[in-house]
Amino acid sequence: MSYYLLKETISPCASEDLRKDMDFKYVAVLTTPEWERDRDRFDMGIELEPAAGNIHNTKAEVNYDSLTGTFQIPDRENLRDNDFRFAFALDEKGIVFIDDSGKAEQMIEEISRTKRWMEPSLERFLYDFLEQIVKNDLAIMEEYEDELDRIEDQILDSQVQGELARVNEIRNNVRKLLVHYEQIIDMTQELVENENDFFTEDNLRYIHLFMNLMTRRHDSAVSLREHTMQARDLYNAQLEVRQNRTVTLLTVVTTIFMPLTLIAGWYGMNFRYMPELEWRFGYPVVIGVSIVIVIFCLIFFRKKKWL
Repeated sequence: MSYYLLKETISPCASEDLRKDMDFKYVAVLTTPEWERDRDRFDMGIELEPAAGNIHNTKAEVNYDSLTGTFQIPDRENLRDNDFRFAFALDEKGIVFIDDSGKAEQMIEEISRTKRWMEPSLERFLYDFLEQIVKNDLAIMEEYEDELDRIEDQILDSQVQGELARVNEIRNNVRKLLVHYEQIIDMTQELVENENDFFTEDNLRYIHLFMNLMTRRHDSAVSLREHTMQARDLYNAQLEVRQNRTVTLLTVVTTIFMPLTLIAGWYGMNFRYMPELEWRFGYPVVIGVSIVIVIFCLIFFRKKKWL
């Protein structure tokens, strides 16, 4: 378990320092067994018990005299398969994270290393904590944009082998981020409502600021998802063009050989009184006529730009 006071920075403290009459807000990180053992110490009016072991989304719920909720944070290094899950309980005195994954502790340590506050408050801590969740997402989306641009160039150069699978993978990752963003926005809206008056009106600007940040991230993810759809459409269009070219080539070859097939069929009948059968120059003449037909067809198709 870890305990912190929100001073100029996040300052580690002992559990005995968490007194009802203290001047500073607190942050605590406990495992599930530690929370079950010590939750009465925090004196929160909890009706909906936060459960770190049964988390399926990011949300916040209003209790009689507290806010409880859960976080399900996709691992940015493995968006498809890995999520960090932990719960929280919050009131006017501070916030407790119930975390068996270690992610909340890691995020708090990062804030401790990088943030100093002139006016420490629970609202400012929440802004910095939530911002930690999405701080690298813009760079990730920019990398996806660059990769999609490269894939589109390869598609236009007809180097399309295996690229559609990567486009679909990016699309699935972006879709997961979008669902995550929508859940965070819904949770932030619960904080903005401030139903239990845990936050001061002046400090609610931090929550509004994060809401605006999430709206921009959501819009960026929507734009990126549309880019993946455009890449898929481009892939399908180029594939259709290649198929049309193949069909055109087969049609041209068939058209060239149709008169040759007619000649072969005509003289393959072998009627008794066909004069060309006994003509000395019949065979080379048929060859010459066939060559002339092929050359004529090729010139004709070239002028029509079918070849």
